[in-house]
Amino acid sequence: METHTGWERSGLTDRLDTALRRRPAPPAAAPSRLQSWFASVIGNFTLPSTDPELAASQLAALARQLPLLYVVLLVNGFSLVVTHLHKAPALLVFFMPAVLLLVSVARLIFWWQSLRLPLAPLQTLRRLRMMMVLTALLGTAFTLWSLSLFPYGNVYDRCQVVFYMGLTAVNCIFCLMHVRAAALMLTLIVMVPFSLFFLATGNPVLIAITLNMLSVACGMVFMVLRNSRDFDALIRSRRELINRQRETQRLSDENLRLANLDSLSGLPNRRRFFQKLEETMLLAERAARPFAVALLDLDRFKTVNDIYGHAAGDRLLVQVGLRFKQISRDGLFIARLGGDEFGAILVDDAIAGAVECFGAQVRDLLEGPCVVGDRLAPIACSIGVALYPQAGTTAAELFERADYALYHGKQNRKGAMIVFSDEHETVIRSMARMDQAFRSAEMETEFWVAFQPVVDLSTHSVLAFEALARWASPELGPIGPDVFIAVAERAQMTGQLTTTLLRKALAAARLWPPEIGLCFNLSAQDLMSAETMAALHGVLQASGVAPARIEFEVTETALMQDFDQAAAALDALHGIGARVSLDDFGTGFSSLGYVNRLPLDKIKIDRSFVTDIERSRTAPGIIRAIIGLCDTLKLACVVEGVETQAQLDALRALGCRFVQGYLISRPVPEDAIAQVIERIADARPGAEPARRANDSAKISPERIFLS
Repeated sequence: METHTGWERSGLTDRLDTALRRRPAPPAAAPSRLQSWFASVIGNFTLPSTDPELAASQLAALARQLPLLYVVLLVNGFSLVVTHLHKAPALLVFFMPAVLLLVSVARLIFWWQSLRLPLAPLQTLRRLRMMMVLTALLGTAFTLWSLSLFPYGNVYDRCQVVFYMGLTAVNCIFCLMHVRAAALMLTLIVMVPFSLFFLATGNPVLIAITLNMLSVACGMVFMVLRNSRDFDALIRSRRELINRQRETQRLSDENLRLANLDSLSGLPNRRRFFQKLEETMLLAERAARPFAVALLDLDRFKTVNDIYGHAAGDRLLVQVGLRFKQISRDGLFIARLGGDEFGAILVDDAIAGAVECFGAQVRDLLEGPCVVGDRLAPIACSIGVALYPQAGTTAAELFERADYALYHGKQNRKGAMIVFSDEHETVIRSMARMDQAFRSAEMETEFWVAFQPVVDLSTHSVLAFEALARWASPELGPIGPDVFIAVAERAQMTGQLTTTLLRKALAAARLWPPEIGLCFNLSAQDLMSAETMAALHGVLQASGVAPARIEFEVTETALMQDFDQAAAALDALHGIGARVSLDDFGTGFSSLGYVNRLPLDKIKIDRSFVTDIERSRTAPGIIRAIIGLCDTLKLACVVEGVETQAQLDALRALGCRFVQGYLISRPVPEDAIAQVIERIADARPGAEPARRANDSAKISPERIFLS
């Protein structure tokens, strides 16, 4: 036998220890199938304590079926008492069944009343546990009672006991099938004593009946388990469906909220405003309760946008929205309609006073400046209000009249609150008549062109005639251009009107001396419409008038709508040889920017600088500076609105060369142009006295201005 030294044994032991330490520990033993089956069996006898909704559904189903269970139990028990009345002891046919039947009646009444009583989750579980206890007690009591009656009576009575126990058990098990634990427990309580009792008799018939009942019990257990699982699955699927519906409804509500919310200001948006307006209108019609619609427009918002940028404008709107939220309440609904416009719906029995208080609230609310970056931006707003039912009886009418009141306020009393009145209604109706008359007007016959000369003071000659639109309506009479041009813009018909007037003006200019030009005004809608600009090109080419004689005038207001598109339209006109001038120069804060970026040939100084030229300390300096600017940029400079000789003398002293105004000539029709040209030429120093005397007889003294 081979022996090992101590050192070798020690080394072997160390290696074995190391190997054992490195070997991973065996995984925890998985539960055996027997354990899993046992746990599943035990689970069938437990209540759904962790699922309150399932427990409530089981109790609801049980409450509908237990009254039937007790009715069958009472009927079958009473029949068993009757057949054994004189055959069994009084304890078994009187006292014991009386107690059982009274308990059954009490439980029948209890469950009948429970059909209409909602329960909390804890009460539901408590009631199910109580039902389990009573099922065990009553099941045991009825089983013992019926088995106690078996020895008494004849063979038929004994058969009745067997059938009583079997059929009553079947009924009870099926009535309890929605609560699996109760049904299985009752099956065991009844079938185990039943089987043991009748198998112990040794009677082949009773043994066969027992085997039949056991097979039926197995089938019932299978059906109970299957139906119980289906019921549980149905409840869970219904719960999942309800949860999905709730989630869908939540998402739908959230989408609806977002669809009705202005994301920038946090206020309701335009869509929600009109919904609220319709709702308020319906309530007002039913209850005859007055309310008001108010439109609010921030007065200095555009300035903030232009100076600080759109991001600053957005921050300003956020702050304004927060301030408006402070005064929102029941009866006062405020929404952002878009841009810097807000809408409010005010409901109050004393609506006139409530509107005044609302206006004061808004003024106080916006009195403090808003923080825009590191600056403070002062803010104010104009408000237009329409009252129901005075201003209108529909939502559309109220909104339109509030919008008109707002527009009227911004034009005449910026920063004030204007309540729509009867005077405004009269103006609107007049505008409606005018709109209708304009839409149905024959432009070729009703519209004509008047001409006002632009004079060169250095040569005492007519430089050009400005074409001025006139409308002689057969229905309304003569209408001024300041009125019908606004009508044309509302009707989106300026393109058609401009094309017609240019054709008429060019037809007149074709008869003038070739050195006299034609000045023609274009509106913002003309410049924004590619179709209109193409039509104007066509009219110009077909006229036979040299494009160099045509000068198209635009105002700064027309350029502000879309400067890039307007500049492109003017570049196209300049490209075919026409000239471009900037009218009403000096009335906008971006005038120098326009001069730098547009293809200009001439600047026309606004008449507002001429009106006070004799008394103003600044107007002469401004005019001199503009004339100097034009000389530097090689641009012609015309001063408009010259109405007195003193104004003309002052302009001469400032170095002005081109003038236009009533002092020189009022606008005249086409057939008077030759006379105007001749009169101005005759007023030149050195003209023939005879002709001048002849003209003096025909021309009013106010027009003799050049001599």
